[in-house]
Amino acid sequence: QVQLVESGGGLVQAGGSLRLSCAASGRTFSSYTMGWFRQAPGKEREFVATINGNGGITYYADSVKGRFTISRDNVKNAVYLEMNSLRPEDTAVYSCAAGWGGIAVTTRRYAYWGQGTQVTVSS
Repeated sequence: QVQLVESGGGLVQAGGSLRLSCAASGRTFSSYTMGWFRQAPGKEREFVATINGNGGITYYADSVKGRFTISRDNVKNAVYLEMNSLRPEDTAVYSCAAGWGGIAVTTRRYAYWGQGTQVTVSS
């Protein structure tokens, strides 16, 4: 069992930045692939970014490449999403997730999910 808790969401103006954090339980955190997903009202949940267990491999959705950075600290059992140059279309509930089998962009590869944190970008 892995428990995940996100924090760091909030209201920010377009062009601004936020850093989301995800705190994880468990002694085997470094064994898990981690991902960030987001869901806007009326939309399906979409992939944002993923990082493998040791942090050596990352992958991003085209919509956030060059603006967002995913990272992890396996000593602190945490994963982060640094979001820069935010746009109104980035507004969504952001959730972190833990899975296995390497980096993954589909929700079915992630077994554990956090509760989500709201990010709102105003124009």
